[in-house]
Amino acid sequence: MAISNPGGNLNSVPAPQKQTLDSNYIDFTASGNGWAKQYLPDLMEKEAEVFGNRTVSGFLAQVGAEESMTADQVIWTEQGRLHISVKGTLNTDVSTFTVTSDIDGNNAGTTNVFTLADHGVRLNDICLVAVAGRVIRAHVTKVAAEVITVQPYNVQDFDDDSDIADADLDATLLVIGSEFKKGVTGQGSYGSGTGSARTVKPTHVSFTNKPIIMKDAYEISGSDASQIGWVEISGEDGQNGYLWYLKAEGDTRSRFTDYLEMTMMEAEKTAAASRIVDADGTNDTDYAALGTNSGTEGLFAAIEDRGNVTTGITGVNAATDLAEFDAILAEFDNQGAIEENMMFVNRASSLAVDDMLASMNSYGAGGTSYGVFDNSEDMALNLGFSGFRRGSYDFYKSDWKYLNDKATRGSINERGTSDAIRGVFVPAGVSSVYDQMLGKNLKRPFLHVRYRASQTDDRRLKTWTTGSVGAVTSDLDAMQVHYLSERCLITQGANNFMLMK
Repeated sequence: MAISNPGGNLNSVPAPQKQTLDSNYIDFTASGNGWAKQYLPDLMEKEAEVFGNRTVSGFLAQVGAEESMTADQVIWTEQGRLHISVKGTLNTDVSTFTVTSDIDGNNAGTTNVFTLADHGVRLNDICLVAVAGRVIRAHVTKVAAEVITVQPYNVQDFDDDSDIADADLDATLLVIGSEFKKGVTGQGSYGSGTGSARTVKPTHVSFTNKPIIMKDAYEISGSDASQIGWVEISGEDGQNGYLWYLKAEGDTRSRFTDYLEMTMMEAEKTAAASRIVDADGTNDTDYAALGTNSGTEGLFAAIEDRGNVTTGITGVNAATDLAEFDAILAEFDNQGAIEENMMFVNRASSLAVDDMLASMNSYGAGGTSYGVFDNSEDMALNLGFSGFRRGSYDFYKSDWKYLNDKATRGSINERGTSDAIRGVFVPAGVSSVYDQMLGKNLKRPFLHVRYRASQTDDRRLKTWTTGSVGAVTSDLDAMQVHYLSERCLITQGANNFMLMK
């Protein structure tokens, strides 16, 4: 079955001329046979709303919050993991474990403050060393920078006749406690010598984002502003009447409001390779001094950089989809294990989830039975689900118009590129973070918008009018309506988010 699209027969593109147009009126000229007809046509004055509610904003209002700031950037700190677990290679011939990265795969020298010489494993620690096929319980007898000497409690684990080869094997080490001999002073150290550090110090990661300035404007001449139209206009901002400029100005405002949210979703920071090179040959990051558009980190960029991405839930078959959900649960267990999550998905993914849930229920004889739904023959059949529980996690599903509308992300996704976005998992609740500006821990939604504001200027959404139409501010025979906002999105705990591609 194929569905054709009216395409060019739809008024799909906003008119670039910000004025009353000839195309908005009936042709009463002789060529149009308007006045030559002796019968008066039946004029349907009310503009038909064929696209429904055309705005796509509202996502951030459901899952986030807004907060003012007075700085050029936002810096926030996120906690590190509590327990000590590292990845590396195990050599059973010399009983050594060489640390190569932390448990999340961050190598030495990354922004996650992980260094090989300060991995947290100490002398006399008891640890589990996992390699392919088995887990070894061992005791730490020596620590020298990234090389840790581990002795198994069962000596056969490292014997030549064991099923583990002497060569370096990919392994994971987890500290589970400690064991000391009688009379030993202190609580262990990082090294075998005296005076070595004995405290496992917590580490944290700081992230930053900066606001960007967004602008738009609308202009109409004084003559057109006072010209009546025969079409009764309507719009999302509640505008009505027969003055066409009211619709044009309202549509400009609605479009700008959508831009504020769409930018917070899609924006990304300028890549290092795109930065202007200084005279010394280095990439300069002082965007303010260079006057460069530095961008800002949107939601999708933050999840791809610090969060999780899944390419499952395709709707090919329900069994595969359920397996993919189980993989998502396992990843959430590895992260914050936040039990309540919102799913904002496009139409295809929403139907795939419905089909997946329906397949989990056996069909009743002579009809369809979906769990708690009492789908009798006398009521409308409910074939959709708004949420479900799997394991200890609750998922609440909602359609995201931004991903479906052909005038927004829908037209991008239909290209079938690898960057097509099918949905996003957003954790419910709040996160506790340390705010360096305020100097204390705060609880905020995982998503919130920061906008510039002070006692003299609030740049959350500024609107002002200039010209001589209405309130006279200049001798310009026109009305100019200006829109401005300066904002950025803060994505805290991106490791608890999941992007569906």
